[in-house]
Amino acid sequence: MWNTIEQRFRAIGNNVDFCSLRLVEEETEALSVVQSVAQPVSRSLDRGAMITVVHAGGYGYAATADLSEAGLRAAFERAKAWALATAGKSVFDYSKAAWAHPVGEYHGPASQSPLDWNRGALMDLLMTESEAARVNDKIVAWGADLSRLDVRQLYLTNGGGRVEQSFRALIPSLTATAYADGESQTRSLGGQYNGYCRQGGMEVVAQAGLRGAGRRVANEALELLAAPNCPSGSMDLLLMPTQMMLQIHESIGHPLELDRILGDERNYAGTSFVTLDMFGEYQYGSPLLNVTYDPSRTNEFAAYGWDDDGKTAEKAYLIRAGKLERPLGGSVSQARAAAGGFDLGAVANSRACNWNRAPIDRMANLNVEPGDKTLDQLIAGIEHGVMMDTNVSWSIDDSRNKFQFSCEWGRVIENGELKGIVKNPGYRGISATFWRSLKAVGDHSTDDVMGTPFCGKGEPNQVVRVGHASPACVFGNVDVFGGEA
Repeated sequence: MWNTIEQRFRAIGNNVDFCSLRLVEEETEALSVVQSVAQPVSRSLDRGAMITVVHAGGYGYAATADLSEAGLRAAFERAKAWALATAGKSVFDYSKAAWAHPVGEYHGPASQSPLDWNRGALMDLLMTESEAARVNDKIVAWGADLSRLDVRQLYLTNGGGRVEQSFRALIPSLTATAYADGESQTRSLGGQYNGYCRQGGMEVVAQAGLRGAGRRVANEALELLAAPNCPSGSMDLLLMPTQMMLQIHESIGHPLELDRILGDERNYAGTSFVTLDMFGEYQYGSPLLNVTYDPSRTNEFAAYGWDDDGKTAEKAYLIRAGKLERPLGGSVSQARAAAGGFDLGAVANSRACNWNRAPIDRMANLNVEPGDKTLDQLIAGIEHGVMMDTNVSWSIDDSRNKFQFSCEWGRVIENGELKGIVKNPGYRGISATFWRSLKAVGDHSTDDVMGTPFCGKGEPNQVVRVGHASPACVFGNVDVFGGEA
């Protein structure tokens, strides 16, 4: 089928300055057990193509699920008409962008191998863990899920570009909620928003620790129910990777998206406290902070070889030794910034959620690089503080600066030792100063690969997959609060 579509595209895209076709085929399946009741299997198959045209400085695109010659030609004519209509009238001359014509293939881990997706055995596993979570009558809600995602993409250009990519990902999750005396506490495996999401095959289930998690997670929910509230005050904060994921996402990822900095998201997802003149000058974090955009880390959720505008994906430092170096901006946004006098460089993060959305600047694999401290050393260096694990809620202003986050699980740290469990742990801060309080970074032994399937942005809305790998990190003099604050 793909060769046929390529032949059809080659016949229609030659009388404009630039034309591309992005074909996406996405298959999903979700297995779920809720309170020890097996749910109906959910399956979907989606396929379609986006055609983009750049001509005379204008830009247009059109999507279609009709992949016949007539359907593709009609989409091309609509895209061309929009390009002609916007020529000379847009905020940017799109002919100035570097439109690539890449050739190659990228296949993520396990994406070309048969998957041992034994539905019966997997439902048995979910049922076993669900049953194990019901340790006593205080557990009032519990469940386990496992989803798979298989994606194939074909990118073609009228300049001879041809890129084929394939990805496979698994998303396991498990939650248990305990209730007594008017209060409830929920504990989860990797977060209540599917934090353990990775590319790969069945090994992802083992990496996430799904097998055997039911009883442990439920017991932790019961421990939280009986625990005191997190203490309040200014103290050291040790964040584990399951919370670092959200901290990176909200207070580094979104503020550094270049289209947001340029104002594109102002009326919907917000702006950024970051401005164009900060790059190369601004001390975003302490000298211990090193942040990379790294689509080459293949087991992360957003690994790929080329972005959806055909730019080659390569690891790049966004923040090095605390200093802000470059934004999360694809080729178009980089050209727009350069036209305004800011040549900031580009990374391959122009991404669309599917075939029926146009690419915009999105996070991909955005990671904090490991440091040199073991977890024991991180804890030993804290005189008075709290360890927090697994995000449960968040709030951040529309410039991605002032924030307040809460976690599922906390442990008090006194004189370099872990003490008792505390519930409802939370902390607040300001992105522009919080990262400068970073005082210790964990080594590779503390590092974990997390992510989210639910990063929203754009009009119409696009929900994309994002990966975040991080070690445990310690921040000093953080405003920490508990449930009564």
